[in-house]
Amino acid sequence: MALIELRNVEKAFEYRGGQTFALRQITFDIESGEFVTIMGPSGAGKSTLLNILGMFDGLFGGEFLFQGQAVHDMKPKHRQVLGRENVGFVFQQFHLLDDLTVAENLDIPLSYRNVPRGERQAQVADMLDRFQIVAKKDLYPSQLSGGQQQQVAVARALIASPSVIFADEPTGSLHSSQAREIMELMTEVNAAGTTIVQVTHDDKVAAYGRRVIELRDGMLVEDRALA
Repeated sequence: MALIELRNVEKAFEYRGGQTFALRQITFDIESGEFVTIMGPSGAGKSTLLNILGMFDGLFGGEFLFQGQAVHDMKPKHRQVLGRENVGFVFQQFHLLDDLTVAENLDIPLSYRNVPRGERQAQVADMLDRFQIVAKKDLYPSQLSGGQQQQVAVARALIASPSVIFADEPTGSLHSSQAREIMELMTEVNAAGTTIVQVTHDDKVAAYGRRVIELRDGMLVEDRALA
């Protein structure tokens, strides 16, 4: 059983007098442990697809199974719980909370899962050590470089041991050396067993993965393995 199964997934937006399709007949599987890149030009449907995969958007046609569970048939509350328990997200603009310290930002996903305070503190300490950011635990995002903020964002996505991390242009706001550090970090996370699905327009970033799914005009036009 694949981690993710999509069958003829479609997404349409209504407008006065008709509708326009952002996604048409998207079908593919993603196995546990894969590192997959979704690519395509602006307007191809990449972010729309990522929002569906991340369980933010439940208004779509077709079938979406996650670990064998029919997401397309779920009520919003159940879909949100499944996403919260299994999905980590990394965004281009980091999305750290500016008024919380590094340690407090890492604590947020655990608090959403009602993890006891003592366990949360231990897991935050472990993650700070794993990512070698113990010295920055009491700093605020504004006191960190872009690369350091994205490093914290990856740690936050990983701390609750998700089944999959979705990354939306994770290096888009970084210069080349910072981007390389983040992608090497993502590669290490994947090698440790976490499935990664990223959206990027950058061939160099895509090369860190092992498979590319290419969209154009809302349709899947290529699904290829990388060496």
